[in-house]
Amino acid sequence: MKKILIALFCLLSCTGIQVRAQEKAEGPVFKFEGGDVWDFGVVKRGPGAKHTFEFTNVGNQPIIVMNVTPSCGCTNVDWSKNPVLPGQKGYVSLELKTDEQHGVFDKEVYIQSNAKTPHGEKRYVLRIKGNAKDEVPGK
Repeated sequence: MKKILIALFCLLSCTGIQVRAQEKAEGPVFKFEGGDVWDFGVVKRGPGAKHTFEFTNVGNQPIIVMNVTPSCGCTNVDWSKNPVLPGQKGYVSLELKTDEQHGVFDKEVYIQSNAKTPHGEKRYVLRIKGNAKDEVPGK
């Protein structure tokens, strides 16, 4: 009976280890806190509108971000320059020059990295959107 219990314990322990090992995605994988689209809502033209996309590497290999490129020159970018190890957090910070915006905007920012993308694209795409106005009530 003792041998059966020991064998059963070992079997259950090994199964648990396999399940935990499969929880991490294969390769480097982004998981953006709050999603990969940020809506500024209505913003006053003039001051820069800033947002930081924070992500966790939910994969099993480091994420290396080689470059972050906005779709236009109206957005400044900064990002985690060091490899982001599995389970660690990184960031992509954006500042939109609102004085160059007129009305509704929807911009893309492209991340070139070694991370897997949702649909096999060559780069990961973040979006920022909103509505830039000269006068914003209450602001």
